[in-house]
Amino acid sequence: MLAPSVSVLFAALLASPLVAAHGKVAVVTGDMGGNGTALGIKGAIVAGAGSNSKTELDTTVFNQGSTNCGQTEAGGTNKAATGVKAAMALSGSTLPQVSTTNASISGTFHIVTSDGAGPLTAMVDTTGQGDFKSAVKATMTTQVPGTKGNIKKTTKRWEELLIRAGLMKRATNINEDYPFAVAIPAGTTCTGTVNGQSNVCMVKISNNNGAGPFGGCVAIQQSNGTTTASTSTASTSAAAKDKRAISVAGRISV
Repeated sequence: MLAPSVSVLFAALLASPLVAAHGKVAVVTGDMGGNGTALGIKGAIVAGAGSNSKTELDTTVFNQGSTNCGQTEAGGTNKAATGVKAAMALSGSTLPQVSTTNASISGTFHIVTSDGAGPLTAMVDTTGQGDFKSAVKATMTTQVPGTKGNIKKTTKRWEELLIRAGLMKRATNINEDYPFAVAIPAGTTCTGTVNGQSNVCMVKISNNNGAGPFGGCVAIQQSNGTTTASTSTASTSAAAKDKRAISVAGRISV
């Protein structure tokens, strides 16, 4: 017979809902500069370590087989217009800039919990609207560790026993950053206009975890060396340009 304390623990675990885990795209830069975050990222207001309920608020969950940009607990459905506006307010008013040839992006993927790891895949929506029905697959040139979206972390003995018994499926907190890089397919032409920015593509970066997938969508902008904005925003002062150069690293914390 189980000891009272263990019985209480088993009962609590069985009564509690299974909690999904997460990984998120925290920071992205383009091969020609600029920076951004995934849609839905809240930045420093979200804890890096702690309970799942506190650390998973701004991580994107994609339903299996979904062709959109998913949703976050804090912000709901990720939509291109509002999501890009919020991302630019957080990380600076220049999207990640990519060249028209040999384009690439690189950044930081934050593994929040143990089911939010690699390997990752990347898809490019040339309309910039977050509709991936006709997206093209990009190549991950720097990969995030993991197997089927899972990464191991040392757990306590009693946790191991409960997991093996199928009584504990809550992911463990990882709170680690890993670099990633994506090569945009040759011949890609970004045609989207989002938040006053033209020549925009949306890149979906996600793992293949059965509880998700998890990851994020990032807007990028094709450039020939200068920011390509819509007519209403094409003219900016030198001071504004200097302000845009501020690194996202000083604006968010993951």
